[in-house]
Amino acid sequence: MNRNIIALFAAAALFASCGADKKPVEQEAALPVVENEVTEPIVYENEYIVKVGDVAPDFTLQMTDGSTFTLSQQRGKVVMLQFTAGWCGICREEMPHIERDIWLPNKDNKDFVLVGIDREEELEDILPFIEGVGTTYPITMDTNADVFAQYALRNSGITRNVLIDRDGKIVMLTRKFKSEEFTALVEKINAMLAE
Repeated sequence: MNRNIIALFAAAALFASCGADKKPVEQEAALPVVENEVTEPIVYENEYIVKVGDVAPDFTLQMTDGSTFTLSQQRGKVVMLQFTAGWCGICREEMPHIERDIWLPNKDNKDFVLVGIDREEELEDILPFIEGVGTTYPITMDTNADVFAQYALRNSGITRNVLIDRDGKIVMLTRKFKSEEFTALVEKINAMLAE
């Protein structure tokens, strides 16, 4: 009986050594080689997903007066987009400067467009906000922040300004309200309008 058990083990060992579970060499060579890829993390400067030189993403939004604004219809003009909201303290600080230094000197220039894009607020919140800060430039309503999310990471902060040239390309991006950066923005707008 022991001989039968030994013979059974010997047969099993012989079968296993035949490579019944192995693939032919040709198949093994044909399998794709997967290498470990090391990729650099994406860095978003100031959490923008657009950059200088990009064509500005197009959008259409409703204005607070009921009309609509479409960015692509502004080609041939210098355009400034200002992302804002009533709950943003820095926006409230910056907006009077935009009004005084950018909007009022250029509002009658047919080659210039300035539009505020209010993020995640309804009309009944926006109107008292813009009245309170004393601005008169046009404001659109980005109630779901979908337009904002075409320009910056959806949950990133505001205030932000995007300056766009006559060909629809981004030429300057600002974040927060910094004196030197704001002065550079004003100078850039003036230079572009003088061309």
